[in-house]
Amino acid sequence: MMNLSEYGILLVEDSSTDILFIQRAFKQANIVNPVRIVRDGDEAVDYLAGQNGYGDRNKYPLPALILLDLKLPRRDGLEVLGWLKQQPGIKRIPVVVLTSSREDTDIDRAYDIGVSSYLVKPVELPALNKLVKRIDAYWLQTNEFPNIATAG
Repeated sequence: MMNLSEYGILLVEDSSTDILFIQRAFKQANIVNPVRIVRDGDEAVDYLAGQNGYGDRNKYPLPALILLDLKLPRRDGLEVLGWLKQQPGIKRIPVVVLTSSREDTDIDRAYDIGVSSYLVKPVELPALNKLVKRIDAYWLQTNEFPNIATAG
């Protein structure tokens, strides 16, 4: 099992409040992985493709895990997921949808496109803290990761 503590998490989230709460939950869970944040779907694609200011993989390395909101400006999370799953070098990066949507159509479409997991953001902080601990326990400590290309 590889040590993932140096590998980052890409949080794709447009809500400043949600970003703050997720960062707090990661800190309380003692998750040491760096969390990089992009705030819309186009920025997520740019980051993952290594373009438009994200070309330096030392500064902007590919993540070990993507936490993806669905309701994003410019390009929604399902469009980002669809784009990612078409990219040969990076399509294996695990993607966990972390969203407020419980709509069956969103859940079904996310799984049809190839999401690794679909989680609904809790509205209360204690529940978010528990969810983040579960994400850490499964995705960062237990799950076996595929090989991912080192360049976008």
